[in-house]
Amino acid sequence: MQHDYIRAIRAEKVGPGNRFITRTGTPSLPVASTRTVPDSFGTPAFVEATLESGQKVTIACGSTIRVHTAEPPPEATLDELTVIPVEEGSPESVLIEIAREYPWDQRVLAPIAKLSRGFNQKSGAQLEDVRDLAHLLFVELDDRPNVWRALGVLTELPFDGNFGRWKSIQSALAIAAYLSASDGDLEAARRYSESLRVADHLEEDPLKAKLTAELRQRQLDEPNLFDREIHRATAARDAAAIRSWRIQRLDALLYLLAHGGSRTLGREELQRMIDHELATLRSLDAPDDADPQDTEDDGGARG
Repeated sequence: MQHDYIRAIRAEKVGPGNRFITRTGTPSLPVASTRTVPDSFGTPAFVEATLESGQKVTIACGSTIRVHTAEPPPEATLDELTVIPVEEGSPESVLIEIAREYPWDQRVLAPIAKLSRGFNQKSGAQLEDVRDLAHLLFVELDDRPNVWRALGVLTELPFDGNFGRWKSIQSALAIAAYLSASDGDLEAARRYSESLRVADHLEEDPLKAKLTAELRQRQLDEPNLFDREIHRATAARDAAAIRSWRIQRLDALLYLLAHGGSRTLGREELQRMIDHELATLRSLDAPDDADPQDTEDDGGARG
C-alpha cells in the first residue's frame, strides 16, 4: 500500500503526482506537468503546475507549499511536522510543541516525526522512543520544561501487566521523581515513586510474593552499576562505550533513588552519584570528547 505524506516543499520541487492542499483541506487532483515561467528579465518568477483536470495553478518561485506526495522526506523537518493535523492536548501535539524548540536537531525531530502520526500507548517501541526523547532532553540538552512535556506522555500511563512496556514508563517515572525532588516538590516525588513501585505488589500468592520481595531487595542492595564495563571502556579509550555505560549507570541510580534507596546506598549517596553522572555526561559534548582518564572518582558503587 502506497503511503501518502504531507510535505512542505519549495515551488521548484513540485512535480507530477503531487496534490495540493486546498482551502477545504482536501487534496487537489494530481499534478500532470509543471513549467517555470521567468519574469521580464529572465529570472524564474513562478511555477505553473497543470493538474490532471487541465486546471492551472501558479506558485511563486522560492515559496513553500504543502502537498500530498508518495515521496517521503529525506529527513525529518519542522515544516513536515507542523502540517500534520493533531488534536490539541494530545500526545502528538505535545511532541510537536517540543519539536518547535529544536527545528534543526535531528535527534529530536526524527523520533517525533515517527510518533506524531499516531501515538500508540500499547506499542513498546513507541513508548521507548518517547522515553529516549525525554532522556535526551534531560541528560544532554538539560531542558527541564520540555523534559516534563515528554515525561507527561508516559507518567500517567498505568501498568497493564506488560513488563516490556512498563520498563519505559518506569524509567520516565524515575526521572520525574528525581526532578520533582530537585525542585523541592517532595509530594510529587513521592507520588511518582509510588507509581514506579506499583508493579512490586502484584503477586497474590504469599510465598511467591515473599520470594520476589527478597530477590528485589538483593538487587537493590547489590545493584549493577556497570563499574567493570566503564573501566574496561575507559582502558580501551572507547568514548562511545564510556558514554553508553554511564547512561546505563545513571538509569540504575535514578531507579534506586525513586525506589527509596537500599540498605547499602542511601538517598544522599544516590543523589551525589546521580549529580556526578549528570555532570560527567553533560561535559561530554559528543562521544569523541569523553575523557578516558576519568577512572578514579567516578561515582561508582563502593566495594
